[in-house]
Amino acid sequence: MKYWQARKLSVRKFKRFSGVKRKTFRLMVRLVKAQEKLKKKPGCPSKLIIEDQILIALQYWREYRTYFHMSLDWKVSESTVFRLVRKIENILIKSRRFSLPGKKKLLDSSLDEDLILIDVMESPIERPSKHQKRFYSGKQKEHTLKNQVVFGQKSHQIICLAQSKGKIHDFKLFKNSQTKFHQFLKVIADKGYQGIAKLHNLSETPIKKSKKKKLTKAQKKYNHELNRLRIAVEHVNRRLKIFKILSYPYRNRHKRFGLRSNLIAGLYDAKLVL
Repeated sequence: MKYWQARKLSVRKFKRFSGVKRKTFRLMVRLVKAQEKLKKKPGCPSKLIIEDQILIALQYWREYRTYFHMSLDWKVSESTVFRLVRKIENILIKSRRFSLPGKKKLLDSSLDEDLILIDVMESPIERPSKHQKRFYSGKQKEHTLKNQVVFGQKSHQIICLAQSKGKIHDFKLFKNSQTKFHQFLKVIADKGYQGIAKLHNLSETPIKKSKKKKLTKAQKKYNHELNRLRIAVEHVNRRLKIFKILSYPYRNRHKRFGLRSNLIAGLYDAKLVL
């Protein structure tokens, strides 16, 4: 479906089709057109208009089909689809309009947040030919790449991400990312972050039961209340994985995984701002 067809869709159907709202799409178009005007040597004009080029990139992230199948639909070569996706990604990232606030924001005393939620989202990958153990996640029982999501409950925005290989434990990923919080900022994480209270006083994790001792009713109630608050970040993970490039086995080079994850998270935040 090209843009002249997609523009006839309802607001709801357009979002389901592309993964973004119309306002976000129009902003993407303006950014790409502005970058195209800055070219000193524009070269041979593309067969596809800017709107169609952006739709190709969005469809690639949203559906994560192969370049071959997309080239058949759009009647262009595989290499053209590849170049267009890279081009759109680079322009949107360099524009900084879809950048996340960043972990430095968490140290700002003026941050208008009551609660920070942390969770790790895992994306499966194809089995690596080398160093397979580094990517094997014991929890998921497959090779994965991890994304640590830091989410503000009040603003409903993703503040920052951090990536690692599947073998790295969630709490070790947190320490490696050097994510720090303002002393009066409350933080809630899941059981994978046991020990975070030693690094940040106002942090809470569910109580784990031991082999010899079961949880009391009070402890179960405490865990239930904590999970009720923490569910918001799980919903964020689900919305990010609407872009199948984060939920299907990742086929591309791992160097670009973090870049794409941050860009998709930036698109999620843009929905709330625009």
